[in-house]
Amino acid sequence: MSSTQAIICIDMQNDFLLPESPLCVKGGLGCLPKVKEAIAAARAKHVPVFWVIREHDPSGLDIEWTRKHLLEGGGAGATLPGSKGAELFEGLEVRPGDMQLVKKRFSAFFHTHLDLILRRLGVRSVVLCGVQTPNCIRATAVDALGLDYEVVVLGDATASKSDAVQEANLEDMRCMGIKITSTSEWAK
Repeated sequence: MSSTQAIICIDMQNDFLLPESPLCVKGGLGCLPKVKEAIAAARAKHVPVFWVIREHDPSGLDIEWTRKHLLEGGGAGATLPGSKGAELFEGLEVRPGDMQLVKKRFSAFFHTHLDLILRRLGVRSVVLCGVQTPNCIRATAVDALGLDYEVVVLGDATASKSDAVQEANLEDMRCMGIKITSTSEWAK
């Protein structure tokens, strides 16, 4: 792979997209077609594809203290390894050549080897899609910016709990110097 770009698809898992999940991102299913389009465009352009997923130990030892209740005392659970909830949503798949990373916090860079792999591949620009914009997308974008990557967020291939939250977060990131664009613009 010789692309200086990589696409990072974040948390497109059943626990974040299925309406009955306690972690459901209300706009998540709405961005799914654009996420699929972005991944297809990346593959067509030979841009490395990274799937970043959340998984947590059932004991709750590695989950944020603000979410520990999801795993305590028969809680609803949250992206447990091997569970249906931790799987990528139907229609999304890790293909040969794609990379998959597990994260424990909002940022895909925090305590993962993502930066190491991106640098080894010669990547200078990261393109982000997935959920949820104010948490995992934004945290990853800010960390990428701090690590001197050019950062592109596909506004229509990301989602939040409401349009107002989505637009406010996209505008905040735009003001930080993060490029916000559409999937079709990026795919050109």
